[in-house]
Amino acid sequence: MEKTIRRAWVHGVVQGVGFRYSTQRRAMELNLTGYARNQSDGSVEVLACGTDEDVDALILWLKAGGPRQAKVDKVLVEPDSMTDIPPSFTTG
Repeated sequence: MEKTIRRAWVHGVVQGVGFRYSTQRRAMELNLTGYARNQSDGSVEVLACGTDEDVDALILWLKAGGPRQAKVDKVLVEPDSMTDIPPSFTTG
C-alpha cells in the first residue's frame, strides 16, 4: 500500500496547551505514523504518514484547532517524499 506523507506547520497558540499530545492521540486513532514537534518560532511541525484519507482527516483536525486550549491561526501543508518513514507517531 502506498503511503501519503505530508508535513504541516501549525501556527498560533499551540505550545504549552497539550497540542502535540492531542495530535499524537488523534494520529494514533487514524493509524498514522510521524511526529509532532515544537519549533523555536512557537509553531508545531507535524509529519503525518498513512493513507490519503487518514492524513487528510488529521490535517482537517489540525485546521479545526486541535485541543480546546489551542488557538490555531494558520496551518501550512506540504507533501513530503521522505523514504525513512517513522514506525509510530511520536512527540518531541
